[in-house]
Amino acid sequence: MFSPAALRPAIFAAFAAALLHLGPVAAADGFDFSPEQPGRIRAERNDAAVAVIAPGFKFVTPGKFTVAVSPGGPPLATYATDAKTVIGADPDYALAVADSLGLTLELVPIAWIDWPLGLTSGKYDAVISNVGVTEQRKEKFDFSSYRQGLHGFFVKADSAVTSIKEPKDAAGLRIIVGAGTNQERILLKWNDGNVAAGLKPLELQYYDDEATSLLALASGRADVIVQPHAQLVFIAARDRNIKRVGTLSAGWPERSDVAITTRKGSGLADALTAATNGLIENGTYARILDRWHLAEEALPKSETNPPGLPKT
Repeated sequence: MFSPAALRPAIFAAFAAALLHLGPVAAADGFDFSPEQPGRIRAERNDAAVAVIAPGFKFVTPGKFTVAVSPGGPPLATYATDAKTVIGADPDYALAVADSLGLTLELVPIAWIDWPLGLTSGKYDAVISNVGVTEQRKEKFDFSSYRQGLHGFFVKADSAVTSIKEPKDAAGLRIIVGAGTNQERILLKWNDGNVAAGLKPLELQYYDDEATSLLALASGRADVIVQPHAQLVFIAARDRNIKRVGTLSAGWPERSDVAITTRKGSGLADALTAATNGLIENGTYARILDRWHLAEEALPKSETNPPGLPKT
């Protein structure tokens, strides 16, 4: 009998092979999908960060920083054109953190749903895979923040909509959003506030898949699409027919952070926070984000266990 776990490598390989047939993916402006990654940015050892590792902490494999990542799609994490090498902003960042700690990176591709159990059971030292900080997750895990959690407002390249910074800017617009998503929850609050202020309501539109959503935007049936910012950054580079007019914090009206995730009380989180702050201070952090067109998601500093999205 085959187990789901046994099938996962084949599933990942099939996904990667499919990418090889998507010409626009490999041809997106400013993105390198080669397995060699000649532009990958390395970091120097940070002795101050190493010194913060709790006495007695043992890495899964001595001398290695074992990190789980879910290759969900560019630019955060995906497969290279060899269908096996995981590349993207999160793998690059994991490599820089490993360098900072004087370790060799061991990257473990996983299905997103598997990271909590795999981390608590000790299969890897950390998860670096766009995990958002929440108050509920903080009960079981420690966090070292490394990016803002952002959604993006994108419109047609020739749209008359030029800026969306606050609820009133979206009044009367037809906005594509995923049903049941965090961004839908926020936009419904925006709509309530606009209506109470006598402004035109938002018209939220829902589609079954990304291709249909993008077609609705391109055809003029909608004015704006709202999705996780990183996804839309890549789509804009690939398709060259949409542009960003604003960003929305996943924790609106507060900031919501994405963080390295470690086992609660393992003694590694403060060292990872120190490593991240070292990368911020010496400019390596900014160069990694710039490489994957994610400068808007930069944090001014990393924090251990910052405020997270509240329990619902």
